[in-house]
Amino acid sequence: MYFANFPIIPYDSVGNGDFKLVTNLLKRVALRTKVRTNTLLYDTYDVKDGETPEMLADKLYDDPQLHWVVLFVNNITDRYHQWPMASIQFNQFVNDKYTNIDAVHHYEIAQTSGDTSVKINIGTDTTGYSEADLTTITNYEYEVERQDTLRKIRLLDVAYLEQFVEEFETLMGASVL
Repeated sequence: MYFANFPIIPYDSVGNGDFKLVTNLLKRVALRTKVRTNTLLYDTYDVKDGETPEMLADKLYDDPQLHWVVLFVNNITDRYHQWPMASIQFNQFVNDKYTNIDAVHHYEIAQTSGDTSVKINIGTDTTGYSEADLTTITNYEYEVERQDTLRKIRLLDVAYLEQFVEEFETLMGASVL
């Protein structure tokens, strides 16, 4: 469904004048800034363990083939690195990546201004900081936090789905290149 909207172009891969018709996978469109920032068009959602874009599209839009809408709205171009992993996959990934998952990944310090408090990643150089001010973040904690960030996505409200798909199709068909 998604790739059906990509234009077909003549392409000479060798440079010998023998053109073949191919799908232009390099064609891109983007959400307009006003659309991307309009919070009324989206619902926030935390991806549950093992959920895939296809599952969410099926649940929300009654069509798993619309998984590309979930990915597109969240600017996800790499499903394997920008989508949260299932628990089993995550544990395997962490164990493969690190020889010691409990080793220090980095340190954080708290910074407060008025009612706002944020954690600042200071890396592994603790020079100038007292031990009491430092929070140790292990490799495992770092990866869990990264997955938690990936879990927070936006879903296009079903009321705008048809208009969104139509505009995508129009933009993709707007030029041959």
